Amino acid sequence: MSKPIDGFSKLSKSKKIDWIVDTYFSNTESAKSVLKQYWNSNEKLQQLHDEFIENTITNYYLPLGVAPNFLINNKLYTIPMAIEESSVVAAASKAAKFWMDRGGFKTKVLSTTKIGQVHFNFLGDVKKLAHFFNHVKPKLILDCKDITQNMSKRGGGILDIELRDKTSEIEHYYQLHASFETLDAMGANFINSCLEQFAETFKTEAQKFDLFSEEEKQIDIIMSILSNYVPNCLVRAEVSCKVDALGDGDTMSGKDFAKKFVQAVNIAEVEPFRAVTHNKGIMNGIDAVILATGNDFRAVEAGVHAYAARNGKYSSLTHAKVEDDMFTFWIEIPLALGTVGGLTGLHPLVKLGLELLNEPSAKELMQIVAVAGLAQNFAALRSLTTTGIQQGHMKMHLMNILNQFEANASEKEALVKHFENHTVSHSAVSEALNQLRLNLEK
Repeated sequence: MSKPIDGFSKLSKSKKIDWIVDTYFSNTESAKSVLKQYWNSNEKLQQLHDEFIENTITNYYLPLGVAPNFLINNKLYTIPMAIEESSVVAAASKAAKFWMDRGGFKTKVLSTTKIGQVHFNFLGDVKKLAHFFNHVKPKLILDCKDITQNMSKRGGGILDIELRDKTSEIEHYYQLHASFETLDAMGANFINSCLEQFAETFKTEAQKFDLFSEEEKQIDIIMSILSNYVPNCLVRAEVSCKVDALGDGDTMSGKDFAKKFVQAVNIAEVEPFRAVTHNKGIMNGIDAVILATGNDFRAVEAGVHAYAARNGKYSSLTHAKVEDDMFTFWIEIPLALGTVGGLTGLHPLVKLGLELLNEPSAKELMQIVAVAGLAQNFAALRSLTTTGIQQGHMKMHLMNILNQFEANASEKEALVKHFENHTVSHSAVSEALNQLRLNLEK
């Protein structure tokens, strides 16, 4: 059983590793070797990675792939995607190629407002609080001038501040609910700095407000923090074509495909058990691009799933319809993204990914990311409603299974060819590999 350690964060990286492997691993040299083989030989680059987070001991790699042929608003993109799951990049690429021949993706940013809140308790007359808020609101904004001046020069900044009475939900609980425009920055640090200044000014000015009693002057600030729920930072992406253009000319007509596809989306709109998996597939595409461009996929995930439940029931993020013989498939999704600040200016692969996308603005990146999600969902639903999801997925997963069995290059080549006409499963691969090895021994 391990013992607690004091001062771990102050140890050198090598000393941290020594303690970890000595405490937790039976084969210390093997554990050290695995950790160190992922260090970058470029010391400057490794130091940069070490300083991204605390207590760094090594790097954790994810594959970085690209999905070409995305025609978005008549402009062609190759999209970077960082993800470990088999078939995601292939599925996105396949959907991109399919829609490139049918007019491509159309996108539009609907709004870009972000939210932050100061949460506080107030014991007193709500009418006097409202009067105080109207009195102090201009000063709340003025006292943030040093924080907002650079953002304001670029056209962003504080949009509005509202006082919200939440006492019907928690006794004495109120909010300063603020909206912001942060342009090409995700804006978390900017928003939080403004909110903390709001809180300080609000509390200080309350002490001077003549209409407040001594008790009312003692405003209790609970916390000041941005929200990752951004229902007014929305982007729409869609594809459309004639129903007949959806057919593959072999297994299914365009009309039959459209009917099944729309029904599949309708099911995800009304059935939460299906909607969660449906939306997870969308996020396969979205998260992969967010990671590749240095954005915060956890924040996006939280906000997206809250948006999917905004009407009181968890539902599909995508929608589909057929009207006048036209098939339309679309998504409206909240995405608070940035192309400046954070890792976007530090991580070499993030910089490369943004350059690959022709240095997009935050609004352009919102549209690209939404398209990746829509494409991923289209590919998944197309498989589900035609051949089934496992056929394509397991063929992409084949290489992972072969690597688990430590297949060599010639074995991989033979078995990839074998499974072109056979169903892939873990047991089937094991059996085929064993048989191949037996045949080679004879």
